[in-house]
Amino acid sequence: MKVTDVRDVPFGEWSTSVLSLREEGYAYFDWLTAVDETDRDAGDAGFDVVCHLLDTSEPGRLRSVLLRTRAPEGAPVPSLTGIFRGAAWHERETHEMFGIDFEGFDDGSGLGLRPLLLPDGFEGTPLRKSFVLAARASKAWPGAKEPGEGHDSARAPGRRRVQAPGVPGPEWGPR
Repeated sequence: MKVTDVRDVPFGEWSTSVLSLREEGYAYFDWLTAVDETDRDAGDAGFDVVCHLLDTSEPGRLRSVLLRTRAPEGAPVPSLTGIFRGAAWHERETHEMFGIDFEGFDDGSGLGLRPLLLPDGFEGTPLRKSFVLAARASKAWPGAKEPGEGHDSARAPGRRRVQAPGVPGPEWGPR
């Protein structure tokens, strides 16, 4: 059974921690992404930037580490492209989907952080919790009905209605 070591590092030690892990043998960059935690308490809000590295130096033995730091909203994250060239694609995707800037980003093209997956002219950051999904605004959520809704509502118990993530409130959109 493969066990992944999870390490939380202070934001200011992000790139030095990744470099240190590479020197420890974690020389295979697997992936990088973020998790939107901007709805946390004011002192703890931000984005969890997560990086997964592997140590493949011993045949038959695979070690992995998940490195995580909390980046304050609006603060640029030090780029890992100087440590792992393969981080460029992941940083571009994370920039596009979450709006996180990577300071010192260099993919060798000289073009900097630029769109990667979304169509030209797309506005917004679709993986942020605050992003309103237009598809959910234009038609009802196709999920299962809430208790108390539907044809047998006389027998069903009621509960507080919960809005699915990305579904705008009734006040959103054209009237």
